This record gives sequence, C-alpha cells and structure tokens, in this order.
Amino acid sequence: MTLSGVELASFLGHRDRLLRDLEAQHPEVVFHARGEVLTLRGPAAAVRAAEEVVREILEVARRSGPVSHHDVREVTRMVNEGRGPTAAQLLSEPILTVRGHAVRPQTRGQRAYVDAIDAHTIVFGIGPAGTGKTYLAMAKAVQALQRREVAKIILTRPAVEAGERLGYLPGTLEDKIDPYLRPLFDAIGSMMDPDVVPKLLASGTIEVAPLAYMRGRTLNESFVILDEAQNTTPEQMKMFLTRLGYGSKMAVTGDITQLDLPIAASGLRVVNRILRGVDDIHFAELGSDDIVRHSLVSRIVDAYSAHDEQRQRGAQQEQRGDAG
Repeated sequence: MTLSGVELASFLGHRDRLLRDLEAQHPEVVFHARGEVLTLRGPAAAVRAAEEVVREILEVARRSGPVSHHDVREVTRMVNEGRGPTAAQLLSEPILTVRGHAVRPQTRGQRAYVDAIDAHTIVFGIGPAGTGKTYLAMAKAVQALQRREVAKIILTRPAVEAGERLGYLPGTLEDKIDPYLRPLFDAIGSMMDPDVVPKLLASGTIEVAPLAYMRGRTLNESFVILDEAQNTTPEQMKMFLTRLGYGSKMAVTGDITQLDLPIAASGLRVVNRILRGVDDIHFAELGSDDIVRHSLVSRIVDAYSAHDEQRQRGAQQEQRGDAG
C-alpha cells in the first residue's frame, strides 16, 4: 500500500515505534517501509487484516492526531472481532483538545463509558487503575462546562486515613487534606489552561473538596465527580447521591479491589447491589483490556485478580471443611 509522506510518518511513530507494535500484533506479517510505500508480506488473510488495521489507524490519526500503541492494540482487536462500528468511529472522536492534544477514549470499554455519561444522569465507572475512569469523567465535566451545559464542576473524594492519622500531620485542616485532593487538582490542571484554573477555583466555578463537605448541600447545574468511591461507607455514598440537584450529572469512580478502609462494607460495593437496574443510573465496568498505562500494568492487574480468586476459592473450601 502507498501512503503520503505525512501519513507514513504519523503511522510509523517515533523511531518506527508503531510499526514495531503492529509487528507484535501481527506476527505472521512482515512490514517494510521505504520512502512513501509500506509493504506487507505474509499469508493473504493475515495481510488483509493487517491492511485494514493500518487504514483504521491512519483514519484515527487524521481525525484526532497522533496515535499510541494502545490504539494499535485496540484497533487490531476490533478488526479481528469484526463487529459493530469501525475502530476509527469509536476511537477518533475527541472529548477535548488540550494544547493540541486530543483527549479521547482509547478502548471500546472507554468509549462505552463516555457514551454512558452522555446518556445517563448518574454513571458509576468501576475498574482497576489505569482504565481512565477519573480522567475521562473529568474531560466530560470540562466539556460540559465549556458548552455551558452546567454552571460548575465539583470534584470530591473521601479523605481516607490509609494507615496514617490526619491529626498527626502538620499544618491546618486544608494542609492535611491537600494530599488527598492533589490528584484531582492535577487532573483538572491537565484538562484546561493553567492560567484559567486558579480563576475558576477562586470564583467557585470549579470546586475541589473532601466528601464530608458535601453534607447538607443540594448540587444544582453541576457536573459532580466522586473519585476513589470504594473508600466511602454506605452512609457516605447515600449522602453523596442524594445531593443530586436539577440540571446536574454525577460520575462516581472507583476500584473495588483497592479498598483502604478498615471496614467490611464499602459504599461502592453496596450501591452496586442496590441501584443496578434503576432507571437513568448506569454501571460501566472497565477491565484490564481498558488499561492505557504501561502494558505491564494490565498483566499486574490480571495476576492480582487471579490471586484473589484463588484465595477466595481456598477460603470457601476451608469454610465447607469446617462446616463438615
């Protein structure tokens, strides 16, 4: 297949990085780039599939800018599955463009999550670290603010004492809770012009606060994100959800495998049982295939999941033995 110089450069990536990713995804195909020509050699069926992947990746690049190895992996998987919309349609529509960089879903699961936020008032994004739960919810919040669909963004998370006591930390209450809220400040800073964020914080258009500060409030015309929701108690989760006001959306994100609370019941676990099936509430499940960090993170998550399942089976067998 023949590509323009610009197309070939965007396809190959830095030091032919994407070409190496494609070779890893298509071991039966030999890829060779020379000038403006990309040659694919191998079994006919494998070459046809690889050509379709290349075309899809180029279309994603045309629509939304540079692509990553995550795109190569996901596009290959979508082409192999051969169902539904094209990979370019699913992956190339950006939520935001920040300093020339497109913020967009990079997996089918992330696209479903983003679409669910558009379609529902309350969405729970549940999945392991690196699946973009909070990042994509933040992008949708900024998009809603820019489109004037909401008047403010509220970001909150529980200030959990994960093995440490807040009282022993130096400084004022604000100093003590700042480490818990810092990831939210960092995320919002990556989504907007750094000069604008302090002004929006000062005016109250963007609010970042511990979950306890939500009690007694009604949150109207707001996009509200509750992060690290696995560390809420059932009572805190109920309190938070009942703050919902007119014209508002809520995104609740968490990883039920990373519980820092010294309690048996997590608000995220409980609400998962109580509210499934309630109209206008959606639970988006993200998995290791949706992790867009280093590929090793996916393997770490899968290994821990397998370990937890094995441990649970052992505990169940032990209980049955004691009962006998």
